[in-house]
Amino acid sequence: MDKPAVIWAIVLAAGESRRMGTQKLLLPIEGATVVECVVNKAWQSGVSGVLAVLGADRSKVRRALRPLSVSFVVNKEFRRGMLSSIQAAFRVLPEDLQAAVVMLGDQPAIPASIIRDLIQEYQANPKGIVVPVHGGRRGHPILIDGKFRPEILQLDPLVGLRQLLWSHPEAVREVAVDSPAILKDLDHPEDYAAEIRARSG
Repeated sequence: MDKPAVIWAIVLAAGESRRMGTQKLLLPIEGATVVECVVNKAWQSGVSGVLAVLGADRSKVRRALRPLSVSFVVNKEFRRGMLSSIQAAFRVLPEDLQAAVVMLGDQPAIPASIIRDLIQEYQANPKGIVVPVHGGRRGHPILIDGKFRPEILQLDPLVGLRQLLWSHPEAVREVAVDSPAILKDLDHPEDYAAEIRARSG
């Protein structure tokens, strides 16, 4: 019998939320917090584990996520940008990792079905990188094969993860999805207000 795939979700939860004016990951949404919604979607997709990368407000974010069986890593260099958090995660993920789904902690509208679609596409066509596309635009989350771990750890945080996609266009598989949620995150107060309106309407 084949061993089940070891696919982890990385939830990026280290940012300062300067544009929001308050820690957006802890804003309330349907009886939980924004970051709890993201972690719950990750677990619902059937991943092997969830790793949250902490930085700003780490104690408060950890407290919110503690009941959800999440592993944690602290990125002390979170001010260097998103890639520094992805690198912090790949340093500690298990050696038998097959792939990781990189999720933004401020995308609570991402349905678990999209994560499952990325995983299924990866398992059917294991090219290495799977990216969701809506209306011709690429979004998040992104699935990355574990074989890229050494290269990810060498990337320049000031340039970002796009370096990996530029270097390996042949490894990128796009998956068309119906949901525009892959293109939306909660950066500004009006983004949060629109998310609340969408859920109440």
